[in-house]
Amino acid sequence: MTASQLNVSKEEVRVTEAALRRVVAAIFEKLGISPEDAAEGADVLVMSDLRGVDSHGVSNMFRAYVKGYQGGRLNPAPGWKVVRETAATAVIDAEQRLGIIIGPRAMRLAVEKAKISGVGTVTVRNGGHFGAIGHHAMIAAEQDMIGLCMVGVGGFDLSVLPTFSAEPMFGTNPIAVAAPADKEAPFLFDAATSVIAGNKIRSAIRAGEQLLPGWVADKQGRPLAAATPVQDRYQFYLLPLGGTRELGSHKGYGLSMTAEILSSLLSGGLPNMLDANSVSKAHFTAYNISAFTDPADFKKDLDRMLAKLRTAKPVEGQARVYYPGLLESEELRERRSHGIPLHKEVIQWFENITTELGLPGLDG
Repeated sequence: MTASQLNVSKEEVRVTEAALRRVVAAIFEKLGISPEDAAEGADVLVMSDLRGVDSHGVSNMFRAYVKGYQGGRLNPAPGWKVVRETAATAVIDAEQRLGIIIGPRAMRLAVEKAKISGVGTVTVRNGGHFGAIGHHAMIAAEQDMIGLCMVGVGGFDLSVLPTFSAEPMFGTNPIAVAAPADKEAPFLFDAATSVIAGNKIRSAIRAGEQLLPGWVADKQGRPLAAATPVQDRYQFYLLPLGGTRELGSHKGYGLSMTAEILSSLLSGGLPNMLDANSVSKAHFTAYNISAFTDPADFKKDLDRMLAKLRTAKPVEGQARVYYPGLLESEELRERRSHGIPLHKEVIQWFENITTELGLPGLDG
């Protein structure tokens, strides 16, 4: 039984992948986006939901994107601007285009460069939200490459505290790595460098759930050690991965800086702490496995490693041991078979926005 089967409640409705792709793409097109870009954006959002990454799927992010286009903060025009380029690298100015549309193309460019040079790296500045960046890393894995993606998050108030700081300096600055296996589900690690992503708070608000101990700090920077109710996304500051210095928050802090340097500074952009008007920047690298070792051997050996982890003896009270990407792969199969669960509030939002734009709804 998968996570979604366990968690679906009376407040959720199952919708098909095809219906969700159709409606999301149609809304994007109605906002002035080209059909090709609309399909790209819909793919990232729907695949996030299919993999069970609901915090970055249609429930939390799509309405923010719609507001961004309607408010003129996002550029609907196709394309991008190449700022610098070599055989193995490129720097892209997204010119305020949505990151979930630019990101997959940046990784595909990195893949093409890696086919020639062994490693391809593309950095992007001036982008909108890049979504669940594991999606972009998987593009490389599907081409028998290792994909690496990092984001220096911008475009809204800073929310993550450095260790010992009472002043937030970072966004959630996620890091994702994907690698292809043979028969096992691919390795896919995708995580914020904060204890939780900001969208987890939005999900908790919608579900009426409390934030768990160690997730957030109060406005004086003090970590909250008890479960806490939440009414507003910016009610608290987020803690770096680890939570406190005693539990390793300096490691999350360092990882956040790493993502910021490789995304923001390497693209010629600035982090939000130095420019309050800075928007998101990103880093995409593809490692061509064939430039380092035989891809078939790599995938078979990774299979052995993943199987060893998957079949490890679980601790008492736990059914099994997981590796990064296993649950997402299982959720993908389950949701494609039985539909994607959406909260009734999200269904209502889709009804409202499709009516407003004169489009058929999810049941149309």
